[in-house]
Amino acid sequence: MTRWLLGVAMVAEFIAPPRAAELLARMAGRRIVVVGDVMIDEWIWGDVTRISPEAPVPVVAVRDHSFTLGGAGNVANNLRALGARVAFVGSVGDDAEGARLRAMFDDLGVDARGLITLGDRPTTRKTRVVAHNQQVVRADWESTAPLRVDDRARVVDGVRAAVRDADAVVLSDYAKGLFHRDVVEAALAAPIVVADPKPAGIAMFAGVTCISPNVAEAARASGIAIVDDASLERAGRALLAMLGCRYVLVTRGEHGMSLFGAAGERVDVPAVAHTVYDVSGAGDTVAAVLTLALAAAIPAEVATQLANFAAGAVVEKLGTATALPREIVDLMERPAASEGTRT
Repeated sequence: MTRWLLGVAMVAEFIAPPRAAELLARMAGRRIVVVGDVMIDEWIWGDVTRISPEAPVPVVAVRDHSFTLGGAGNVANNLRALGARVAFVGSVGDDAEGARLRAMFDDLGVDARGLITLGDRPTTRKTRVVAHNQQVVRADWESTAPLRVDDRARVVDGVRAAVRDADAVVLSDYAKGLFHRDVVEAALAAPIVVADPKPAGIAMFAGVTCISPNVAEAARASGIAIVDDASLERAGRALLAMLGCRYVLVTRGEHGMSLFGAAGERVDVPAVAHTVYDVSGAGDTVAAVLTLALAAAIPAEVATQLANFAAGAVVEKLGTATALPREIVDLMERPAASEGTRT
């Protein structure tokens, strides 16, 4: 088991795969509420063999067309893949994409009674054209204006109702106008609240259990340029003080993750992906696994390792994706992941 060293960076000992499998099984069945900016990811897959005669752009011969849950919806999808019971609170537009999104939640088994319909904005949709496993272009349909006061009150009511019997809440902020301090305060009634906030609205999330920014977001939110380990440490400590939270988990891409605790703890975990195809949605996976693990009373340093391996599994897939428990354990069992001390 990892032992905390106060004020000293410490590399976590690896979890043994059988132990990880036990913990992942313990996580299943917890009731998690996701509050956030939901969107549809539309994927147009094809091949490029020529340049358009109309403009110097590639012509994509489409061979497939699919839709996945994006934004906070991807958090819900990741939670369901791990066996959690999920309720969702957010908003969609009064449009065909909103109806599609509700149907996708229904197919996934997500309780979407807290999803309100708004007539003054579209359902957020991101359309990506991918050719030969490379993204060619992306088109976005969205509104980022703050919700009207009466609509925000409906969201607050939905959060209050959903958290009454929740084990934990995830606040997934994509800066589409859903979040306000009132929404966060309603969520704080839950025993554990993990937030993945955008830097511009970081102050709204004061009092949560943990935030999980990436390194660029941590730098912007703290006002500290992260250029080395010392500046990373200062940024992590500054965010802890700023928000009064228990933990800050900074995801660092190919450098892994660093967890900072309010009592002076710190633990680092290395990246574990063998091949990185697409980092889209990896932050959603981290937030989902971390929240579910904390809800199951798994220590934060162990929860971080589980989140790290889950993120490693999803970045090896193209597009927003989820990590099944078996895939997480399989990644742990690969030779490169077996280096170091097991717990």
